[in-house]
Amino acid sequence: MSHASDRSWRSNATLARLRSGLATLGPGEQRVVRAVLTEPGAVVELSTAELAAASGTSPATVVRACQRLGFRGFQHLRLELARAAPDSDRVSATPLDSAFAATTEALTATRATVDETGFAQVVDLIVRARRILLVGNGFSSPPIQDAALRFTTVGRSAEAPLDILGQQFSARLLTGEDLCLAVSYSGANTHTLRACRAARERGATIVSVTSYTSTPLTRLSDHVLLTGAGAHENEADSFAARVSQSTILYALQRAVLEHPEHGGTDTGAHDVVADALTDALPDC
Repeated sequence: MSHASDRSWRSNATLARLRSGLATLGPGEQRVVRAVLTEPGAVVELSTAELAAASGTSPATVVRACQRLGFRGFQHLRLELARAAPDSDRVSATPLDSAFAATTEALTATRATVDETGFAQVVDLIVRARRILLVGNGFSSPPIQDAALRFTTVGRSAEAPLDILGQQFSARLLTGEDLCLAVSYSGANTHTLRACRAARERGATIVSVTSYTSTPLTRLSDHVLLTGAGAHENEADSFAARVSQSTILYALQRAVLEHPEHGGTDTGAHDVVADALTDALPDC
């Protein structure tokens, strides 16, 4: 099978669905899904038996993998892939084009993954929480810093300690009236998990924004918002996932602002921003 069409398939919401469910599958089923993710264009032309041979599994494993991810079987998956097949391959792209394409593809895939009912439940929790602690480390740290600032501007008591010990100290101050919102691409960051365990021990509700469905973080969480694994799941810097994380957090803040129970607390955010600007001309 050829790798030529890989880039042009990355925006496919069906592939995002496969990536997000990958961690929930057994080893044989994962081999089937990885074969599909590697060369979706070629898989569209394969039979069940041929995909089984290509993935080193059996036809029964192929069908079972598809069904566990919500398809009726392999033929259903083939149909969904064929419907979204790109008209032509992008042979080359500049770094600028690639960056914007990755961002667009990540957001498209994540929008197809987000559970709107679960999203609304999380908004309710944020509105009613006494206090909100955001935790995240490494590449997931910038999104939580931005989110804490945004939640504060709409009158929610939110903090996002940068220090890994500071996160655990703050988690130990939470109560059953509070919310711990964790952001993690892998769902397996040791420091993030420690803060979440501490928060859970204090009775706080745990919400996670993450890319995989079956991880130590999702098992700790009361509510999970999935961003999808993204097109570049093996890269150390999961830029596309971070864009999706930031967008979900921004959507949460906007939803809180429009929530009927939101008190409309005036934090003077507009005045603060205005006061930070100056009309003074630079010295010549």
